[in-house]
Amino acid sequence: MAYFEDLEVGQAAAATHLIEARDIEAFGHAVGDLNPVHFDEAYAATTPFGGRIAHGMLAGGYISALIAGALPGPGSIYKSQTLDFLRAVRIGDELVVRVEITALNEAKAQVTLSTVCTVGRKAMVRGEAVVTAPRRPA
Repeated sequence: MAYFEDLEVGQAAAATHLIEARDIEAFGHAVGDLNPVHFDEAYAATTPFGGRIAHGMLAGGYISALIAGALPGPGSIYKSQTLDFLRAVRIGDELVVRVEITALNEAKAQVTLSTVCTVGRKAMVRGEAVVTAPRRPA
């Protein structure tokens, strides 16, 4: 667990996720997004994507998990998140999720992080998160 006092601009964390059909299906059922572009290969093949794609918010969920689990870590509280969906994430993609601290607000114990999900060298999802990090106990 990192406390706000331990954080520095430039600190980063990353995690890699292999996107599998079961991940897309579990996410879709969990949130109720059963859009056929995520579930039906025949339908998805008729779309501009040419096949099934992951929910954009699945990548958002992986960002949330990285923030909660690694940087700043347990006890951090999301305040806001922007997401730009740049490209479709597909079954079989190896999605690298990365967060990096870009600013610290001492008065509010708030941490601003750049967030990006990539496949190879291509950014798939990009944004910015603001979270409150726990302070070190007195």
